[in-house]
Amino acid sequence: MKDLLVTLLESFGYPVFLQGTLHESEPYPDSFFTYFNNDSNDWNHYDNNPTGYIWDFDVNFYSNDAELVETKIEEARVLLKQNGFIISGKGHDVMSDEPTHTGRGFDAQKIER
Repeated sequence: MKDLLVTLLESFGYPVFLQGTLHESEPYPDSFFTYFNNDSNDWNHYDNNPTGYIWDFDVNFYSNDAELVETKIEEARVLLKQNGFIISGKGHDVMSDEPTHTGRGFDAQKIER
């Protein structure tokens, strides 16, 4: 699931990082995505075994262009939904460690059967 998520996000042409892996000595790219796998719970059970898994991801987009933050995170939300991810709502603002950047994100789930 991580590979699918990263591939879809990379299709926008921006760097994609696992949240927290951008080294503090590296400058922030102008715009980029981050993701983090919050959980991967069992889905349904049959004969005491899971019939699938629910992957839960935090997806964020950061940029030094506030308008781009709004448009790209919405485009990402639409693309992920078109590819079977479950996303409730329109997202939320996220903090940035860089004063030049703002961010926006959402929670995305995908069922692996």
